[in-house]
Amino acid sequence: MTGPLLRAEGLSRSFEGRRRLFRETSQVRAVAELDLTLDRGAALGIVGESGCGKSTLARLLLRLIPPSAGTIHFDGRDITALDEAALRPLRRRMQLIHQNPSAALDPRLTAEDAVAEPLRIHGVASGRALRDRIADLLAEVGLPSAFLHRFPHELSGGQKQRVCIARALALEPDLLVLDEPTSALDVSVQAQILDVLEALRARRGLAYLFISHNLAVVRQVCERVAVMYLGRIVEEGSAAEVLGAPRHPYTRALLASVPRLEASGPPPAAPGEPPNPASPPPGCAFNPRCPIAVAECRAAMPALTTLSDGHRLRCPRAA
Repeated sequence: MTGPLLRAEGLSRSFEGRRRLFRETSQVRAVAELDLTLDRGAALGIVGESGCGKSTLARLLLRLIPPSAGTIHFDGRDITALDEAALRPLRRRMQLIHQNPSAALDPRLTAEDAVAEPLRIHGVASGRALRDRIADLLAEVGLPSAFLHRFPHELSGGQKQRVCIARALALEPDLLVLDEPTSALDVSVQAQILDVLEALRARRGLAYLFISHNLAVVRQVCERVAVMYLGRIVEEGSAAEVLGAPRHPYTRALLASVPRLEASGPPPAAPGEPPNPASPPPGCAFNPRCPIAVAECRAAMPALTTLSDGHRLRCPRAA
């Protein structure tokens, strides 16, 4: 089928705030009116501060939680309102790799059993064919057959993440959503896992939605990058443009905050703190921290505009 593999339009998700005595319950918009497209075989990075809605977006796109508004299309099919029975066959084609491999693996299951679980659930293989397929999957992520019968506590962090990747590949998905897949690993192990992921994408033609706060990792893996702030995309474009020549003030602040070896002091940060998502400021949510904000920025939320070069930007003053 032609067209993008994944497309979201006007996607929003709100959560009820904490109930307090004699106070009305507030609503938190974790994702707000978000548009996003991911092509087949492409890698799109999602970056932003903690709490900006990256993980909620991942859960929405995988239909692990329902959206409050908007639509989600996967391979040309509207999956926004599908029930669990209708979603079941689609689960095979979209898989999630978690941030913490230790928490993602059942301590009672060996590596072989962990990878076998989705194959058994979906009735893909059994007997000798199942064992051979598990061995092939583990070998593909760099784990020899000697690791088949090891439990999670007998594996290093990188080895656990390799098992999680093999498990995600078991059903031959088209899409992998990677939610901070290297943040719990040592730097040297991160590089090894990234090499595995890049080789798998080239070999299998996978599409990646890569969520990370590590801009160097995103630059290595992804062709395009979308920057989120308080539930909205504020800038999107090629990785070279967004991370090399950012246009939105928030993206510039993110890049300026990255520590550098040659720096003489702590990296500069955007002034102030991220606003309370239950009570965001009027207009552009970044305006209280923005160095180029004017009265117009506090009056209305600017639209995410597609520029002539395909770059998307939610800041008319920075276009």
